[in-house]
Amino acid sequence: MQNAIDWFEIPVADLPRATAFYAEVLRIELRTERFENTQMAIFPYAAAQHGVGGALVHDPQKRPSPAGSVLYLNAGTDIRGAVDRASKAGGLVTMPVTDIGAPGFIALIRDTEGNVVGLHEARLPQPA
Repeated sequence: MQNAIDWFEIPVADLPRATAFYAEVLRIELRTERFENTQMAIFPYAAAQHGVGGALVHDPQKRPSPAGSVLYLNAGTDIRGAVDRASKAGGLVTMPVTDIGAPGFIALIRDTEGNVVGLHEARLPQPA
């Protein structure tokens, strides 16, 4: 099966601040790179398995905005912890953790750059 999303970019004004924010919220390590004249912090992904990749991007032609597209990042099995960490790391919760039925739980946060992003925790199958 092919993923609907192949790559995403989240525009940022301050790459070190945004990198620290997402590293704290998702408890991950982002890899910094430069592509031509653009500074990026790459989210971990399994490129060899055609996993969805993405990056924080510091590019003067792209601006952070709460009114743009919303993408949902995988919060693992701890969406409530991720939302709490987002608040403590300087973000703002714009929609608290919400049960969306079979797909699991979502929340919306505004990051330190002003972007609104979603968090998703998949509902684990219950033993029969």
